[in-house]
Amino acid sequence: MEKPNYNVSVNGQDVLKNATQTDLDFIRLDDNNYHILYGERSFMATLEKVDYFRKSFVFNINGGIYEVKVADQFDQTVDRLGLTTHASTKFKDVKAPMPGLVLEVMVEPGQKIEKGDTLLILEAMKMENVLKSPGDGVVKKVKVEKGSAVNKNQILLEME
Repeated sequence: MEKPNYNVSVNGQDVLKNATQTDLDFIRLDDNNYHILYGERSFMATLEKVDYFRKSFVFNINGGIYEVKVADQFDQTVDRLGLTTHASTKFKDVKAPMPGLVLEVMVEPGQKIEKGDTLLILEAMKMENVLKSPGDGVVKKVKVEKGSAVNKNQILLEME
């Protein structure tokens, strides 16, 4: 059976094309630490961030930050057929999911955010609710402040 091929890029530069598992080997040491074998070279790496949707992994290697992206055979076929779509995770506004009290605002205008980043903490029914970003974007305007009472569906943040 043919081994699956994949492409690997590091910080936007193609490193491996049509690679197989033997070209690049990751050995998991614990939850966030890996030993990476690439050709004749060996690296110790700490996993800093994972985005499974984008197949992107951020590693700290010897104090340097490296974003590693992997494209499997399916991704390569979609790209070859010209069907590549960059799924937009951008959004316009962040609204209150329920009435409550703003305990903390974690972002400010002009700040770039990614899907999953914490935006603010809202207290509702004596529970703290962490509101996370549903997508990528830049904060255009913060419409509430710490201590603000908000209604359900009230706009809390405007995005660009």
